[in-house]
Amino acid sequence: MRTLSGDIVNLEQYPLSDSKFRTQCKGKLDEDGVLVLDNFLTSLAIASIKNEGIDNQHLAYFTEKNHNIYLSPSDPEFSSDHPRNREVVSSKGCITTDQIPDGSALRVLYDASEFRDFLCVVLDIEELHEYVDPLSSINLHYASNGQELGWHFDNSSFAITLLIQPPVDGGEFEYVRDVRDADQGDMNYQLSKKVLDGKIPPEKLSLSAGSLVLFRGRNSIHRVTPAKGSQPRMLVVLAYNTEPGISLSESARLTFYGRLG
Repeated sequence: MRTLSGDIVNLEQYPLSDSKFRTQCKGKLDEDGVLVLDNFLTSLAIASIKNEGIDNQHLAYFTEKNHNIYLSPSDPEFSSDHPRNREVVSSKGCITTDQIPDGSALRVLYDASEFRDFLCVVLDIEELHEYVDPLSSINLHYASNGQELGWHFDNSSFAITLLIQPPVDGGEFEYVRDVRDADQGDMNYQLSKKVLDGKIPPEKLSLSAGSLVLFRGRNSIHRVTPAKGSQPRMLVVLAYNTEPGISLSESARLTFYGRLG
């Protein structure tokens, strides 16, 4: 475990070790399904991570894929235009854990006991562990002009992200809460169709560089609108497991990263 310093996180504004602050954050996430901590990263950390991203963008694996909102194979029991099978597009680039510099602020933050302990309380989880494989723990995503993340539900119960650089325009995070209940098997296709048809105004997050976002996207459908302009959107995904010794599946690594390690 590494020690977190005020050079990386604005600890005066966000005292991660304070029990009252942790409880407040947990309450906010439980109530809203999303927690946004603006200016979580210091300006020094933002600049450092941004420069790393620019320097290593040539290493990114870029993909453009059609998928349904469930991120699963199509179901022949439904028509191609049914919400179960209707396809949307996601396109982005990504660099992986092994391409993040050893001294990066991202590695310090990811490994810091104060940060993990904070996350465990807020997410109501006993333990968080890194992925065993060399690719999946820390990912830096790039969305250049026209690239987007299509509507989808997450398979995991939570997502942890850091916005490093917004695009010139676009690149907005949009979501509609509690569209389905995956644990009960209630897919709520009718409401999903309204979202896909643009008949339900989504909620939007206004994020600035350095914002930390905790989001529960298993039942809340969400997307990122196309980025616009010459400046790519740079977003970090910090991925943990609740059990030790876990690797992302080989098929998922090939799909997301184009390699196994």
